[in-house]
Amino acid sequence: ITSIMNRVRNLKNKYRNEENITDEFNYTKISADTTDNSGTVNQIMMTKNNPEDWLCFLLKLEKKGVPQMDVSLLNRLIGRYSQAVTALPAEKYSQDESYARILVRFAELKALQDPEEARDQFHLARLNCKKFAFVHVAFAQFELSQENEKKCKQILQKAVECSAVPLELLETALQNLHLKKKQLLSDEEK
Repeated sequence: ITSIMNRVRNLKNKYRNEENITDEFNYTKISADTTDNSGTVNQIMMTKNNPEDWLCFLLKLEKKGVPQMDVSLLNRLIGRYSQAVTALPAEKYSQDESYARILVRFAELKALQDPEEARDQFHLARLNCKKFAFVHVAFAQFELSQENEKKCKQILQKAVECSAVPLELLETALQNLHLKKKQLLSDEEK
């Protein structure tokens, strides 16, 4: 009986070790996978996990195509932006410009799929990063694209009231709105 028990114990240990080796192999294989960039994401999250690294990674991912034309890329980008927003605590990064840019771009990408979800994301960006004028202008531009000129104007006026910077950006956007332009800021003004 003792011999049988020792043998069973040895087999259990052997299988446990093999499972651990298999798990380690699978984890290494997953984190080295470059097709879905999970290795890069894991590296970002396990090291500094800061907005600058996330933004750099996300912008490189966007250069792989045109999200408006490629649904697969759009879905992948939305997934990665969502992952970044979840990984970066707002209370820690609300004063960080890269974090604000991540929130805005996430909302802009969501607008291509679901305007209501995009509106929620713009609200979140404005709530968390109200000091950045570009956050308010992006939300106002979204409302203008939804043919809601009144809401667009309200957003820009509230941005001025809460002293978002740079003020010139808000003034230019308001001026372009009054001139009935479809774009609140030209590419040069951005």
